[in-house]
Amino acid sequence: MSPAEPSRNFASDNVEGASPELLTALLRANEGAAAPYGEDEWSARVAQRLRALFEREDLDVLLVPSGTAANALALATLAPPWGSVLCHRDAHVANDECGAPAFFGDGLALVPLDGASSRIDVDALRAAAARHRGDVHAQQPSCVTVTQATEGGTVYPLETLDAIGAVCRERGLRLHMDGARFANALVALGCHPARMTWQAGVDLLSFGATKDGALGVEALVCFDRTLTAQLHFRRKRAGHLASKMRFLAAQMEAWLDGDLWLRNARHANAMAARLAAGLAALPGVSFVDAVEANLLFVRMPEAASRGLAERGFRFHADRRDPRAVRLVTSFRTSPQAVDDFIAHAAELLRGSG
Repeated sequence: MSPAEPSRNFASDNVEGASPELLTALLRANEGAAAPYGEDEWSARVAQRLRALFEREDLDVLLVPSGTAANALALATLAPPWGSVLCHRDAHVANDECGAPAFFGDGLALVPLDGASSRIDVDALRAAAARHRGDVHAQQPSCVTVTQATEGGTVYPLETLDAIGAVCRERGLRLHMDGARFANALVALGCHPARMTWQAGVDLLSFGATKDGALGVEALVCFDRTLTAQLHFRRKRAGHLASKMRFLAAQMEAWLDGDLWLRNARHANAMAARLAAGLAALPGVSFVDAVEANLLFVRMPEAASRGLAERGFRFHADRRDPRAVRLVTSFRTSPQAVDDFIAHAAELLRGSG
C-alpha cells in the first residue's frame, strides 16, 4: 500500500501511531534535566489539568504506561485478596488481561455478570452484590468495574451509571471505570467528565489515552484520596513507576492540550457512524448492537467477510457472534478508508447475493 492509499486496517485503534502533537511534546521534554519518578514539572501540570478537567481539587493522578497496568492496579487496590470484582462477562478485564487483576491483586476473583449490549444489568448486579456476603467460605463482593465505552461498542447511559453507583453505595462496594475509550464515550454522551465519573459514584478511573492518539500512557485518576498511598506502593511494586516519568506526562499534557483528546475521539466516532451508515444500506448486513462509539460489530455473509480479508482489509472476528466481525475506527481513519471498505463490501455482497 502506498502512502497515498487509504488504510485497510480496521483491526483496532491500537494499530495507529501517535498524534504529531505528542511527538513534538516529547522532543521538547527531552531537552535538559528533570527530576525522576513523577517529581517533574510535566507530571505536576498534568495533575492540575486533570483536577480542573474533572472539577475536583481533591483528586490524585498516577501515570502508567499501559491499560492493563491501570486496570489491574486499580482493581487490586479496590478489592482485597479475599474479595471479588463484579463485571460484565464481555468486559476487557475478564477477557483480555491474561489474569493480571488476579496476579496484581493476590488472587482476587472476577465474577462475570449478564446484561444486554455488553452493559451490566443493574438487577443482576444487585443480586450478585448480596450473594455470599459475610460467608467466610466465599470471596466477598468488593468492587464493581464498568467498561466505558464497552467492549461491544456501546456506551453506558448516565442514568445506568447512576443506578450502578447507587447499588455500590447501598452494598458498600467500590466502583472502578475502565476508560480505555473514555473519550469516545464522553463525546458520545456529550457530558462533562465529572458527570460520567465521580458524580455517578466512580472511586477510581483508568483514563485511557493510548487508543486515542498517545504512544503509551494511561492515568489512574483517584477520586478517593484514601486509596492514593496504596496505589503508589502497588505501582512501584508492580514495576510501573517510570523513572523518566516526564515522557509519560508530556504525552498526557499534549493530548489534553487544546482538547486534542476530544477532537480525536469525535473523529473516530464520526468515522464509525459513517461506516455504519454505509454498511447498513447494503443487503445482508446487520449489526450486533447499536454503534455508539468507535467499534462496530457487523454481521455479513461469510463469503463477503472472507473476500474483504483477501483484499487486504484487516479486522477481527466477534467472539460473541460467529457470524459477525469487529471493525474499529481511530483518530486517523479517513473518510476515504471508510468509503473504500464500503465499496468493496458492496461489490462482494452483490457477488454473494
